[in-house]
Amino acid sequence: MTLLLFIHAFILGVVEGLTEFLPVSSTGHLILSAHLLNTDIPSIKVFEIFIQLGAILAIVYEYKFLFIKKLCTIQTKSSKLFFLNLFIAFLPAAIFGLIFHNQIKLFLFNPFVVSIALIFGGFLILIIENNVRTSTINSIDNLTIKKALGIGLFQCLALIPGTSRSGATIMGGILLKLDRKTATEFSFFLAVPIMFAASFYDLIKNFNSLNIDDLLFFSVGFVTSFFTALLIIRFFIKFIANNDFKIFAYYRIIIGVVFLIIFY
Repeated sequence: MTLLLFIHAFILGVVEGLTEFLPVSSTGHLILSAHLLNTDIPSIKVFEIFIQLGAILAIVYEYKFLFIKKLCTIQTKSSKLFFLNLFIAFLPAAIFGLIFHNQIKLFLFNPFVVSIALIFGGFLILIIENNVRTSTINSIDNLTIKKALGIGLFQCLALIPGTSRSGATIMGGILLKLDRKTATEFSFFLAVPIMFAASFYDLIKNFNSLNIDDLLFFSVGFVTSFFTALLIIRFFIKFIANNDFKIFAYYRIIIGVVFLIIFY
């Protein structure tokens, strides 16, 4: 592997880790970053999927004791509801993503769509933040099936690259009267099944394009993504305790406009 490929793998791993759980769209940033870098990483599409797994594993690691506790007490009502809510919220995007997967990849994975989605999503966040209602749910254990389904439907918006899966689910949760911390943590937990499913589906479809020579730079991106995401998760939970999401809205609008100018 050349030094340039190593650097590109490292940069894209950092980009994925930084953006996967912030409401700014990791997929959008990966598409834009790959275009800007003009990277010639072999199997780039599979590489982008692979490094997403690194970021998702950071969630599993950070909340391992909660997941273990829920699994060990699966017979209790709260633990059953926890996993049922994840399953219910997982279904809408999984179904629509499976049905429209090829069309989404073909028509929407480009810098123009990403830039527009970043800008539009930024304005939506500002609108939601300026009309925040009093929260009635302040714990994952108090989340109802109906609310979980609502968040799952909001997650479908993230099938459009540049929208942001975490942004759609967190903002959707806030609209459904979850407090910021609960909405953010449920978004984190929901990332595990939906991203594992999407990643493994894409990896299986593209398995024949993989090569043993890809292993080294895939590993660089994977490890970089994992540790970067771990730091961001810890930062984000502390950040939302005393801040709203407007700063991310302004960032989305600015970066979307900049990329429109660069590419078009």
